[in-house]
Amino acid sequence: MKPSAFEYHRPTTPEEAAELLTEFGDDAKLIAGGQSLMPMLNLRLAAFEHLIDIRGLTDLAGITHDSDSIVIGATTNQATVGLSTTVLESVPLLSRATPLIGHFPIRNRGTLGGSVAHADAAAEYPAVALTLDAELEALSSSGRRTIPASEFFTGMWTTALRDDEILTKVTFPVREGRCGFAINEFSRRKGDFAMAGACVAVKIDDSSRVESCSIGLFGLGSIPMRATSTERSLVGCSIDDLQVRDVGHAAVSDLESVPADLHGSAAYRTRVGATMVHAR
Repeated sequence: MKPSAFEYHRPTTPEEAAELLTEFGDDAKLIAGGQSLMPMLNLRLAAFEHLIDIRGLTDLAGITHDSDSIVIGATTNQATVGLSTTVLESVPLLSRATPLIGHFPIRNRGTLGGSVAHADAAAEYPAVALTLDAELEALSSSGRRTIPASEFFTGMWTTALRDDEILTKVTFPVREGRCGFAINEFSRRKGDFAMAGACVAVKIDDSSRVESCSIGLFGLGSIPMRATSTERSLVGCSIDDLQVRDVGHAAVSDLESVPADLHGSAAYRTRVGATMVHAR
């Protein structure tokens, strides 16, 4: 199938794109890589009278090291993120997550901002942003604002972005010291969305005790989630005394409304989620 007819717009600045969103309101949709939007349009699962193409906005692309953080423009494609030595050295969890996204042709077109703004609960980048306490900048015709990742994801495919706002960049803090990062996911086939997945970021002090811990879960609810109670319980624990299987089961113990479908029951996904937390 092909999409319903629409009017195509190619603004030359982010501000012009924001003005178009304000002008057309609910009848408009931004498109960058199009890896999620175009299949929905072609299948007539969504329809918009106006498509605003922001892929060519160079102001929204690029990776910069800004003191204690890495700033990535929203239209930076996923392949660029995955190949960046800056990202590998400063935000290794993001580098490890990138190869898990679809296949290379998808990553070559799909953008970091598009994935985060699309807010699929089974996607990798939203979970990484949440796990690392990223901050997201939004632009509208009335100005800019910063949204913490903890407040950004509000429901299935919905975010705190207003209808007239564009996601312009994502800022990831750089964690210094004895830090470790891991991401695991389980899918039926390579490149499929995860049935369950987990991101973990841990910092260890000089006494080999957990100084801080972040555990993100994806594919296990309507939004990516943090296992906050488990994170708090691990602070101060010696790494030699940790029972990683117990940590995995604790991380998913408070989950509610785990999805179930023909690929697996809620109980099955929960067990898989626990394994993704503690798997090496």
